[in-house]
Amino acid sequence: MNTTHTTTPSTLFDVVVVGGGAAGLAAAEALGRARRSVAVIDSGEPRNGVAAGVHKFLTRDGTPPAELLRLARDEVRRYGVVVGEGSVQSSSGSTGDFALTLTAGTIIRGRRLLLATGGFDELPEVEGLRERWGREVLHCPYCHGWEVQDDRLGILATTAFSAHQALMFRQWSDRIVYFEHTAPPLTDDQRTLFAAQDIAVVTGQVNAARSVDDRLHHLLLADGSVHALDALVVSPFLRARVEPFAALGVEAVLHESGMGTAVTTDAFGRTEVPGIWAAGNVTELSAQVIVSAAAGLMAGAHINADLTAEDQAAAIRRSASRTVVTAS
Repeated sequence: MNTTHTTTPSTLFDVVVVGGGAAGLAAAEALGRARRSVAVIDSGEPRNGVAAGVHKFLTRDGTPPAELLRLARDEVRRYGVVVGEGSVQSSSGSTGDFALTLTAGTIIRGRRLLLATGGFDELPEVEGLRERWGREVLHCPYCHGWEVQDDRLGILATTAFSAHQALMFRQWSDRIVYFEHTAPPLTDDQRTLFAAQDIAVVTGQVNAARSVDDRLHHLLLADGSVHALDALVVSPFLRARVEPFAALGVEAVLHESGMGTAVTTDAFGRTEVPGIWAAGNVTELSAQVIVSAAAGLMAGAHINADLTAEDQAAAIRRSASRTVVTAS
């Protein structure tokens, strides 16, 4: 973990934040301003790293993700937060003293943990999708709809949710083609609604997404047909990144939407494991950047409150001990 401060295995931070995205850094700022000692471990793999810009983040709309994170890191460091690069390989301990071992063998210890590790988008198994992901291969109309308005949009249907995506993106373009691919058959009501909104339906399986001049150009179907497109909407499966914390009892379960896995928390980010909170996409699949930042802020505030209660209880015990010694 490369940091601007020296840490040793004996250093016990109040809070270790795993994940240096919007959720993790917002939590770190709240905790730093509360005069807590905080270390942020960032693997450098933000979910939105391939996107051209962050949208719907007031005053920062269109800012490249890397630039937003640079600004945030500079900001939290003003409050004494240690920000370093690294990936957690294993974990041990319990509330009051968690120990995280990083790839380089460095051990980082914290009284509390916040997991803001996000997730990894597993894309449909179609050749050429990963290369265009976050650019012309999209999933969220609120994230990308404005940028592809009036374009030729394809919907690669792989789940029951794909029909909903087609109807949502219709708000941004009247040139929508729904590729049935591997999704369940449309219902009669859906077909009626598609027809009423001029959403074309193409049967058959998609084999590949082809690019020309570093842009998505067309889809190639199994029957050999070619369909020109400007952008393609997919339904990724978002898998929460929590494997290194299994030894602590943290696990990701299938989200109620069926669109990925997530860590279960209460409204304030507290997980079922004492001393561990989670915020951002690791717990809420649909959280966009500004929502993740808000969740991180909320979690940070509640972690501080939890630590404050523990510190107060410890102060009472010390006071009682001094009283006993004086009396004797």
